[in-house]
Parts: sequence; C-alpha cells; structure tokens
Amino acid sequence: MSEEEPQEQQDDEDLQYFVRIGQTDLDGTKSVERSLSELNGVGRRTARIIADEAGVDRTATFGRLDDDVIDDVVEVVENYADEVPEWLTNRQGDFYTGETTHEIGNDLQLTRQHDINRMKMIDSYKGVRHKRGQKVRGQRTKSTGRTEGTIGVNVEEIREEQAEEGGDEGEGE
Repeated sequence: MSEEEPQEQQDDEDLQYFVRIGQTDLDGTKSVERSLSELNGVGRRTARIIADEAGVDRTATFGRLDDDVIDDVVEVVENYADEVPEWLTNRQGDFYTGETTHEIGNDLQLTRQHDINRMKMIDSYKGVRHKRGQKVRGQRTKSTGRTEGTIGVNVEEIREEQAEEGGDEGEGE
C-alpha cells in the first residue's frame, strides 16, 4: 500500500486542474473530449474532431497531457474553421464580412446578441418577436409560454366556495 501512495501523489503533481483555452478554464481532471465540450460553441462531435486533428487520445485526461500537446489542441480549436468543411462551422456567411468562421466562448455569445439586436433594429419578424418577448421559432403560444399567473379554472377554489355557501344556507334554516 505504501508503494501506491507516492505514485498517487506524483500523479497529482503532474495534473493540471485547469486548462485555459481562449477566455475559458476547462476542467483538467476530465477526458479531452468532455473538457472541450464544456467550451461554448464546441459540442461532443466538434470535440472529437478537434482531438483527432490534434492527434490526441480523446479519452486521455486533459490535465495530464504535456504542455506542447495542450498547445496543439489550443491551436486546432482556434483554427477549427480552416480545418473542417463549411457546414461543420457555426457561423457560415457572416452578414458583414461574408466569411465562414467558428465562434467559441464569449465571442459566440457576443455575436448572437449582436445578430439579435440587428434583427430588432430592422424590425424583421424575428426581431419583433424578440422585442415582445414572444417565441421566435414558430412554437405554439396559445397555451404555453405564459408568464403571468395561473390562467383557467381552479376547481378546488370553486368547490370550497360551494361548500361554504352550502354550509351557510343549512345554518339559516
């Protein structure tokens, strides 16, 4: 047992608990694929492609990789749009530049918010729906998505009121 304890301590020393990619800290105790999928704009499929492009075992613990290998993974993440087909990216044909890119992290959130604000300013159908706080993608709104209180009939309250009225009438006789 004493032989195993120093091995565990040595493994803990080699482990990077946080791996920084872009502006995001990824969990170094998880596998490469799972850690990368925590990054906004990178799902499971994209994480698998990134691991394959970087030449890394996707089941390896991310924090135990060498710094050179982690740098390779970071480079592949940053240049992802150049290495995959256009249909695998999340931003095809940008409105202003016409370029195809793959946004990750905070850039993805800023780009989405910018697009929504542009739709609101030009009063497109989707922009108007965003302004009103209604559903945008054609979902039903007749019975779902209600933000105000309960709408409809509350049967329990009616029964209680009828019971009280029935009890009051019986006492009067």
